[in-house]
Amino acid sequence: MADPDAGTGGRERAAEPEADDEGYVHRPSGEPPRQAETSEEFGWQGWVLVGMVVVAFLVVPGAILLLPAAQGVVASLGLTLRAAYLTLPLVPAFLLAAIAVWSALRSRAG
Repeated sequence: MADPDAGTGGRERAAEPEADDEGYVHRPSGEPPRQAETSEEFGWQGWVLVGMVVVAFLVVPGAILLLPAAQGVVASLGLTLRAAYLTLPLVPAFLLAAIAVWSALRSRAG
């Protein structure tokens, strides 16, 4: 049987760290690395997002369920019932997309 340590002279080979490996970093002071301070406050931006989620997941589906009863209102807007079914879900989709872009820009600026 071949000895696995035969080529190393009895010494085990140390695993060489990869160049992009940023595992352990020794800090002589023993302090943990600083993390960015985050505000725990929800703020009005969070409430805007919560409001849009409520509109997207509660208000619009409820409006879709009530569309057959509101055919007169839909017809007064110049839409057929089929067109209303197709366009009503687009409203929260566009608003949520706009809020996502706004949120991404705000987080990048901060």
